[in-house]
Amino acid sequence: MRILLIEDDEHTAARTAKGLREAGHTVTRAADGVDGEALALAEDFDALVVDRMLPGMDGLAIIRSVRARGRQTPALILSALGEVDDRVRGLRAGGDDYLAKPFSFDELLARLEALQRRAAGGDGGGGRLSAGDLHMDLRARRVTRGGKAIALQPREFRLLEYLMRHRGQVVTRTMLLENVWDYHFDPQTNVIDVHISRLRAKVDRGFGAPCLHTVRGAGYMLRAD
Repeated sequence: MRILLIEDDEHTAARTAKGLREAGHTVTRAADGVDGEALALAEDFDALVVDRMLPGMDGLAIIRSVRARGRQTPALILSALGEVDDRVRGLRAGGDDYLAKPFSFDELLARLEALQRRAAGGDGGGGRLSAGDLHMDLRARRVTRGGKAIALQPREFRLLEYLMRHRGQVVTRTMLLENVWDYHFDPQTNVIDVHISRLRAKVDRGFGAPCLHTVRGAGYMLRAD
């Protein structure tokens, strides 16, 4: 996704932008409301992440301006104001979601992914994920490629599901440790390498062009060329 981050706090902006870029997104940052509004209106973004209290122009005013000009870019509001009335005002101003500070980066990323799915009309298959001829039925816990069933262990299924939900994006080791293994630290093991190797053998071997790729120095990416 191309994301416009409008945030005046340097620490929050740097942490958020770094995490989003590691997740494979392109981030443009504005440090005040005036520049943020100008960028939001001048360029096409897939999502806006807007701090509510900004110098120059309030975050809600930015969203109202964007909506008044007919732009429906999904907007996630960040704010230290987390009461129900504050969230209601943010949503009524045209925001699509509202996240109170301090926030977990994983939650921010998950909410942006949900906005992206909503904008695209969901996964389009009622609990199904696809990447080329690789298909996953989340309800039946079934995976096929080219019509051939692939048997996966529970952890392999969870790993593949995460990769497919982020298809076309670089997925870092940190993201996998936190979201597939629930580790919030690096245990200094080769657990990811072992599972990626096993998964690659099952979903790529014998199927022609590979869909699971190693991005040197960054992580992994699942894509269907």
